[in-house]
Amino acid sequence: QVQLVESGGGLVQAGGSLRLSCAASGIITSINSMGWYRQAPGDLREWVAAMTSGGSTNYADSVRGRFTISRDNAKNTWYLHMNSLKPEDTAVYYCSVRSVFGRGTQVTVSS
Repeated sequence: QVQLVESGGGLVQAGGSLRLSCAASGIITSINSMGWYRQAPGDLREWVAAMTSGGSTNYADSVRGRFTISRDNAKNTWYLHMNSLKPEDTAVYYCSVRSVFGRGTQVTVSS
């Protein structure tokens, strides 16, 4: 059974940085592709970034150049490194593997 637990969210000022974690159990990070998503209040959930099992990454235009995905296979964890944060990045962030989502972690960026 796949389980994902996000952490690392919080309140940060515009221009700041955060690192989100997605700890996985029931799967092996090195052989699975994954995605990061976010949902702002009143909005639909949107795709933010993805990493393939081979380590290739792709990013939404809104975050490209500011966000980076990495993974630590020894810890079975993916990360989303977020730099130059903007108020419009405020949302609940989720990780997903095989259509399974975690419960999310709140990111709030103040102006």
